[in-house]
Amino acid sequence: MESPANFFKDNFSWAKIKKRYNSMKTRWNGLPEQIKRITVIVVIFFVSLILLRYFMTPDDFGQYGHYRSSAVDEIVAHEIRYAGQDLCAECHDDILEIKSAGYHKNVACEVCHGPGLAHTEDPESVTLQAPRDRAACPLCHEYLPSRPTGFPQIVSASHNPMNPCITCHEPHEPEPPETPKECAACHAEIARTKMVSHHVYVPCIHCHTTAEEHKIQPREYVPTKPKSREFCGKCHDENADSEAGIPRIDLSSHETRYVCWQCHYPHLPEAN
Repeated sequence: MESPANFFKDNFSWAKIKKRYNSMKTRWNGLPEQIKRITVIVVIFFVSLILLRYFMTPDDFGQYGHYRSSAVDEIVAHEIRYAGQDLCAECHDDILEIKSAGYHKNVACEVCHGPGLAHTEDPESVTLQAPRDRAACPLCHEYLPSRPTGFPQIVSASHNPMNPCITCHEPHEPEPPETPKECAACHAEIARTKMVSHHVYVPCIHCHTTAEEHKIQPREYVPTKPKSREFCGKCHDENADSEAGIPRIDLSSHETRYVCWQCHYPHLPEAN
């Protein structure tokens, strides 16, 4: 077996190193200019990442986990400002009883009233304020398409714009003063899409069987969706007894493997 000294001498002699260097130089010079530039940029990028990681990683990073160990001490050193809902309940048990039965039961008191520790220590001189302007409630209830279906939402610019929210809504038991009569109250995006569709005059409840309780408890009473091709075929089959001018298909041969809404968005079917 060849000794390490001989192996190093045979493979890493000056002549062989020089030969390999000249070979690599010849290959490099033979590359197109754009490949050379891209290679240099990529090498600089990765070398920079390595250097940044080396110099910018704190010395105590990873001592306890994937964070700085000194961050624990910094967090502990922060001034405690929040009391927690349990402390609020010691004096405001009547309000907590109302709130626990309402839709805001999982919303902490200090989300709306702000940090309350100082108030619990000196309730006479430190008072908490209720959000009496319109800026607070829309943080959660302003209409956004990304919010869950059925979550109460408004367009604050047009929804009673001159009145504070608490004028009509009791925040600890925030049921609407009257039951919404139209689906658009919560499903504004779908309503706006349907307004420019051929289905604009088709009532929502024609396709969705909806209990009245859905308007009050939308997540507990979920509307149904059409589950069969025959439902759409009542209007769109070539033999259907429906108004003239409605697009027709032969339901027995038209994409029989699929339910209609797998290909056609029902609120804007012509978009397909």
